[in-house]
Amino acid sequence: MIKLLSRLPFLVLYAFSYLAYFLGYYIARHRRALIQEQLIRVFPTLSHAERLNIHKRFLKSFCEAMVEILKSLSMTDQEMRAHMRFTNIEVARQYLEVGQSIMFVTSHLGNWEWLLQGMVLHLGYPVDAAYKPLRDDWAERFMLEVRSRFGARMVPAKDLLADYMQRRGVVHALAVNADQAPAIEDRHQWIKFLGQDTAFYVGAEQIAKAIRLPMLYVGMRRISRGYYQADLKELWDGKELTSVGQITERYARACEADVLASPADWLWSYRRWRLKKPLY
Repeated sequence: MIKLLSRLPFLVLYAFSYLAYFLGYYIARHRRALIQEQLIRVFPTLSHAERLNIHKRFLKSFCEAMVEILKSLSMTDQEMRAHMRFTNIEVARQYLEVGQSIMFVTSHLGNWEWLLQGMVLHLGYPVDAAYKPLRDDWAERFMLEVRSRFGARMVPAKDLLADYMQRRGVVHALAVNADQAPAIEDRHQWIKFLGQDTAFYVGAEQIAKAIRLPMLYVGMRRISRGYYQADLKELWDGKELTSVGQITERYARACEADVLASPADWLWSYRRWRLKKPLY
C-alpha cells in the first residue's frame, strides 16, 4: 500500500501533507508545548507572532518532508538527482580520489533522508551511514529500505568504528547525523549552541581522530518545495593538530549558522535540551 501511495504525483502528496499539517497544528497540536518552549528559549527577543510564524512554517515543512520520504520509494535516480543538488561536491572528492576515506557530519535540517540518498548518487563512492535501530520491526524494515534504496549502506551507530576497521581497504565515506541529544551515560561535550548549554556527542570526533578521517560538514537548505541544495565545508583535514573537542565545536558552529539562517527547517519537535548541564 505504501509503495502504491509513493507513486502518486507530488502535487497529490503535498495536498496530503497540508492536511497532515492542518490536523497536526490545529487538531492534534503536535508537540505544541515543546516546540513553543524551545523557540522561546532560542529566540527570546522575537515577538509571539514571529515565533508562531516559525512554528507553522516548521510544521508545514516537516509534513512535506514526510511525504517526500514516502515518494523516494518510487523516485528514479534522475528524479532524485534533480531534487537534491550539491554545490561543491569536489571538496569531498579531492580526498576520495587519492584513496582517502572521509567522514560527513550533518544535522536535522530540511529533508535529511533525501540528503543521504542524494549524496550516494552524486558522490560516486560508497557511503556508510550511522543510524539508531528502531524498536518497531516494521518501521525498522521500512526505513532501511528507504535509506538504502540508492545504495547507502546502513550501520548501527554503536558498530561504526568496528565496521569501518573491517572495511578500511575500501575507499568510502562515513555519514553521521550528529545533532541529536546524547543520553546521560554517553560521552558528551558541553557547548553553547543557539544560546543554550547543549550536550553534543563526541563519538564522531573521536572516530575521525582515531583513524585520521577528514571531517566535512554538509549543510542543507530548501530552495523551493521539494528541491534542496547541499553545501560542503571542511571541518578537519585529518592532519591538523587540534585540542580535545575543537572539531565538535566547529561542527556546532556550522550547524548553528544553518539553523539561524533558516530556523523553520530545523527539527523543533525533537527535545534537544532534555539533558541539563550540571552545576559543578
